[in-house]
Amino acid sequence: MIEIRPVVAADKDSWAALWQGYLAFYKTELPAEIYDLTFARLLDPARPQYGLLALVDGQPLGLVHYLFHAHNWMAADICYLQDLYAAPEARGTGLGRALIEAVRDRANEAGASGLYWMTQEDNLTAQRLYDRLAEKTDFIKYRMELT
Repeated sequence: MIEIRPVVAADKDSWAALWQGYLAFYKTELPAEIYDLTFARLLDPARPQYGLLALVDGQPLGLVHYLFHAHNWMAADICYLQDLYAAPEARGTGLGRALIEAVRDRANEAGASGLYWMTQEDNLTAQRLYDRLAEKTDFIKYRMELT
């Protein structure tokens, strides 16, 4: 049985361990202050940024972060699923699907106009799940570093 619930302050260590796994999967490292800032944002009721944990037998094995933002083509805000991670031992168990569906449900409850996310081109395992849940678009992401 997978339990999905919002991140709470007492989850910081468990969340950080999952977050570290997520970043390692994408070959990324971040300084401790970014961990602290991100976790604080997830708990700040004034921000449209949220985190959920997936627990199996009380053990956190997955996380998802999402936020709402305006969309110039729609009246209602849209929901962006920013980060999704399942611990290696939880992959293939339905945990990733459960996290996405939990965000979908929250987006519906908030009256969002839609839900979207991105993944890397070579993340074929994730894409097999995503292809069953959503429509793949033809957009390409560009990113410009600012000074």
